[in-house]
Amino acid sequence: MNIYVGNLSYKVDENDLKEIFAEYGEVSSVKIITDKYSGRSKGFGFITMENNDEAKQAISSLNDREFENRKLVVNEAKPKTENNNSRRY
Repeated sequence: MNIYVGNLSYKVDENDLKEIFAEYGEVSSVKIITDKYSGRSKGFGFITMENNDEAKQAISSLNDREFENRKLVVNEAKPKTENNNSRRY
């Protein structure tokens, strides 16, 4: 299951995120989204956990939990959709 994690402190790195999710099960991948120019975190990322029950437990346990002085927003990631409103010149 792909999990969205938002409202991350800019100090949080992928290892920090993996550690807190690993408390609930095996983490397949972690990706914090960064600005392509500055390399700075955008304050959100994605976690992949293969076991759906473990992922659901992580979501329910970590959503609204304070981490690095910020309340995490954790939910199942929605599939990326095509942007039909893109500008064409």
